[in-house]
Amino acid sequence: MTDVVYSDKTLQCRECGADFTFSGGEQEFYAAKGLLNEPARCPDCRSARRSRLNGGGYEMGGRREMHAATCASCGIETQVPFLPRGDRPVYCSTCFDRVRAGAGV
Repeated sequence: MTDVVYSDKTLQCRECGADFTFSGGEQEFYAAKGLLNEPARCPDCRSARRSRLNGGGYEMGGRREMHAATCASCGIETQVPFLPRGDRPVYCSTCFDRVRAGAGV
């Protein structure tokens, strides 16, 4: 099997018209994921488009919704980025770090 050597390419964004580099590393990533088409938008336009399509969700830089909870270890009121279900313990960030360190994660 031959190793493919990827070299940087300059592409033009179809949205803003700016030139951007499609690096060899990005090309390798695209190939590994089975993506056949080169990106048509520069990184800034891709990010803006994802944000518009996602409604500005947390993954795309939006604000994360926080929920009130009581730490199962120390009992203080805290905020967590998920809705506690009640069937599993919820920890404040200090206790969570301590629990995680003790679990070897």
